[in-house]
Amino acid sequence: MEPKKFLFYSYEGLIGDIVWQIKKEGNEVKYYIKDRDEREVTDGFVEKVDDFKSHIDWADVIVFDDTLGQGEMAQKLREQGKLVIGGTPYTDKLEDDRAFGQEEMKKHGISILPYKQFTSFDEAMQYVKDNPGRYVIKPNGEASNIKGLLFIGEEEDGRDVIDVLEDYKVAWEKKIPEFQLQKRVSGVEIAVSAFFNGKEFLNPININFEHKKLFPGNLGPNTGEMGTSIFWSTPNRLFNQTLKKLEATLAKEKYVGAIDLNCIVNGYGIYPLEFTARFGYPIIMIMQDSMITPIGELLYEMAKGNGKNFKVKNGFHIGVRIVVPPFPFHDKQTFNAKSKDSVIFLKKTVEGIHIEDVKKINEQWVVTGTAGVVLVVCGSGMTMRQAIDNAYHKIKFIKIPHMYYRDDIGERWFEDSDRLHSWGYLREL
Repeated sequence: MEPKKFLFYSYEGLIGDIVWQIKKEGNEVKYYIKDRDEREVTDGFVEKVDDFKSHIDWADVIVFDDTLGQGEMAQKLREQGKLVIGGTPYTDKLEDDRAFGQEEMKKHGISILPYKQFTSFDEAMQYVKDNPGRYVIKPNGEASNIKGLLFIGEEEDGRDVIDVLEDYKVAWEKKIPEFQLQKRVSGVEIAVSAFFNGKEFLNPININFEHKKLFPGNLGPNTGEMGTSIFWSTPNRLFNQTLKKLEATLAKEKYVGAIDLNCIVNGYGIYPLEFTARFGYPIIMIMQDSMITPIGELLYEMAKGNGKNFKVKNGFHIGVRIVVPPFPFHDKQTFNAKSKDSVIFLKKTVEGIHIEDVKKINEQWVVTGTAGVVLVVCGSGMTMRQAIDNAYHKIKFIKIPHMYYRDDIGERWFEDSDRLHSWGYLREL
């Protein structure tokens, strides 16, 4: 592919590593970050711009990295004839409005778990008292981005869910105007992802396993993600019974980008939990690291409606997220005291190190932003054990003051894979 001009739009600087990777492939890039507190992210790595609109005509391809209204902007530019990676108001709503997403699954013939939508914490607490059981509390809209607010109940009578709802009523009532209680089931948590080019899904698809808790052994608060293991696959039963059923609707919407559906599966069926109708972080970094096709070429061809097939590495791939205080919590004072402008020491240059909230000053990498997410270290191998060993070997060459990470990313595969194979979800059907 001849070098292209890519213009990126981000609210919080999420897609900076992909901007950097596409630049390294020989393309021109310009990167706009709306949130002023995040605008230092990727300084020194890529060209940044303060005005997005003035560079639209310059770009060959425009890339949006989130929902929350970006789908409307992407749709308008696509209607004007621009090549765009991004959603639509409909696909934004699939993620941002959990009830809508669940009803769309049901409408498309996908089985869903029982759920109920609430705008009152008192009503939700009474509902659990009247209907004892294990539930998951899921905030809607912007509050859903605060991953620590998602709560997974453990007690059969729902007492722990009621206790958390009481706490949320005191501390979060104004910031959580709407939320969902979803019935919890046991099984293997697994997600299926795929790229869509405005007409159809591309091959291969991606199967991934998120590690959301802060501590090894799946302990501690929810973080959104501490690391992920993945492998690429031809369309299988999991894909065909979930995402594939939305293909005609996504084509009607002219959606272009990645879409992910997180599920719980067991011997009785597939139970989808929620959509990610955009790039996921840090999974897009792991995907890029495991591709043979350059990601700039893939995005350009997708935006044109092409790129039905792309090339990837065989085997398994993992990404380990390296973070610093106060992650996963937001505390500006702690971040400024412990982490801001901390130097990132790389003892040797190794492949597979991807940046998050990082900037470069005189060729020295330092921590910036506000969230405390710093690097994603990727590893690959023909077996999951080889991929795990490859990633953690690379981490030995990284030193950041106060850094921490999970040391068990990928380990759940050794138990989960047996069940998934016995249930038949990874077979081509």
